[in-house]
Parts: sequence; structure tokens; C-alpha cells
Amino acid sequence: MIDEAEIVGVLNQRVRRRDERREFFKAALGAAAVGAGALAFTSQAAAQSANLDTDILNFALNLEYLEAQFYSYAFSGTGLPNDLLGGVTTTGAQGSVIVGTTNPARAVNFTGEPAIQQYAREIAADELAHVSFLRSALTSAAVAQPAINISGDANGPFTAAASAAGVPLTNGVFDPYASVDNFLLGAYIFEDVGVTAYKGSSVLITSNTFLDAAAGILAAEAFHAGIIRGALYRRGQAIPAIITGTERIAGARNLVDGSTTQAGPPALFADDDQGVASRPTAITSALGTTTDTASNFVPTDANGIAFGRTAQQVLNIVYLNTANAAATMGGFFPAGVNGGIRSSAAK
Repeated sequence: MIDEAEIVGVLNQRVRRRDERREFFKAALGAAAVGAGALAFTSQAAAQSANLDTDILNFALNLEYLEAQFYSYAFSGTGLPNDLLGGVTTTGAQGSVIVGTTNPARAVNFTGEPAIQQYAREIAADELAHVSFLRSALTSAAVAQPAINISGDANGPFTAAASAAGVPLTNGVFDPYASVDNFLLGAYIFEDVGVTAYKGSSVLITSNTFLDAAAGILAAEAFHAGIIRGALYRRGQAIPAIITGTERIAGARNLVDGSTTQAGPPALFADDDQGVASRPTAITSALGTTTDTASNFVPTDANGIAFGRTAQQVLNIVYLNTANAAATMGGFFPAGVNGGIRSSAAK
């Protein structure tokens, strides 16, 4: 017969096995829960990254609409085709292009300046291609063109921007379509801002595909800016007021964007924007270091690196926001931009 001690031992073994099974299943369930939680977190993070990428590209698309319309009118007197203006999403309605009445957006008279006319033609084609490409990349998430004001009238954004910068007006007006010099200064406003916008926002893109596209557009915009800055510098040798105009516009952008000195990315400095006036430049060679004045086609820091702006700083500029508070519309975008990034930053 099995004595009492053996019975107790068997029962104790059963209890231990039961407890061990319970602990095993608790651990297994816990691991599954952790795995599910990690998967959910990863999926959520991926979705947030994808949404941010979309917001950044749509922000860029708004700027491309503006540049493309300006160059298209300045070169050919007409705007973008209608099939490049609509959007599928509900984040903002399609807006019209305000061309003005007294000094409407129109083709610039490039007579005697065939090289600058070709610059305008090439840049207009590139900007149209940027709009088409970004819309294709974003597919159904692409926003429609917002309302855009490119008027040369007295109450237009070009006059407001020139007045704020202290650029001389003609009869109270700055009309970017009235002359080659005015066209270059108007283009200068956009090109430098576009380069800094891509430089500042590209670091936030998580998709390698989108990052490659943004880097490619950034390079194209930088070439455009170099063309415009070079043309302004060259013409400014005979007409110093042109170079002074670039310095005043750069100074106004510094005040309007609300930048402060802080670490990045992008790194921000209180006085990072620059016109095309010659500046002291140090050159080091085997003979030592010499400092002389040189042209300033490329606005860089002491390391030869171009600066960037946040999307909110860029919006302060294109909204022509002179207040200290954040803005959601104004200037070249009278109803604001479309998409998830719409508000500028308080200064």
C-alpha cells in the first residue's frame, strides 16, 4: 500500500507542475502582449512618419505652385494648366491666381537680354515639372493649389515686400514684371527662400524615396538661386542700387522669419540671410592666409555651408508676417497654404 507520505509527495508534485504551467502561460502571454504592443507602436510610428513626410512634401508643393505661377507668367504671360491645380484631399480648397489689374502678372519684356530670358524659360519649365512631380509622388494626398497673389499692383505682395525692405518704389509700386531688373529682384525673393525651405525641411523626411526627391529638388532650386544671384550681381556692377536692393531684401527676411541663434537641425542664426554684395573672404594657401573682397553668389557660413529655415520661418516670409504672433495667411498666400503645415511661428 502507498503510505501517507507518498500520497503527500505525489500531490505536492502535481501542485508544483500546475504552478509551473501557470507561470509558463503567464510568461508566454506577457511576451505576446509585449510583442503586440511593440508592433502597434512600430506601426503607429511608421504611420506618423508617413504623415509627416506627406505634410512636408505638400508644404513644398505649395511653394512650388507659387514659384511656378510667377515664372510662368513672367516668361509667357500665362499660368499653369488647370490639370495641375486641383487636389483630391479635403485639406484646403483650390484657389485662384490673383494677377492684379493695374500692373497685372504678365510676360516681362526681355528685349536685349536674351540670356536672362532663357534663364526665365528654363526655371519656369523646372518649376512646372516640380509641381507635376510632387503631385505624382503624393498621388491622392496631393493638396490643391491655394489662392496665390502674384500681382504687381500697389496693394500686391511684391509692393508690400519691397516697401518693408526699403527697396525704392516707382509711383508707390514695385512691379516685378515692369523690367528685367525688377523681375530678377522678384525672383530673388522666391529662390533664396525656396532653397532654405528645402534645406530646413529635408532633414525631417523619413522615406528614402521622398528624401532623394527632396534632395534633387533642393539642388535644382540652388542652381536657380545661383543663376538669379549671379545675374543680379553682374547687373549691379553698373547699377549699384540693384545690389543694395538684395541686401535690403535679405535684411527684411531676417527680421520677418523670426530666426534666433540656436542649434539645429536646421541651425538658426539671427543674421543668416545675405544679399549679393561683395564681402571680405579669407583664402588660405601655402603662402598663408589673405583676405580680400569677393562676390557672394552663395550665402554660406564660415564653413561654406548654406543655411536652412524651418517651415514655420518660411511661412512668416511668404505670409509677409511683420507681427510677433504666428500667422496662418497673408502676403503671397492670402488664404494660407493647403495641407497639414499652415501656421508660421511666433517670433
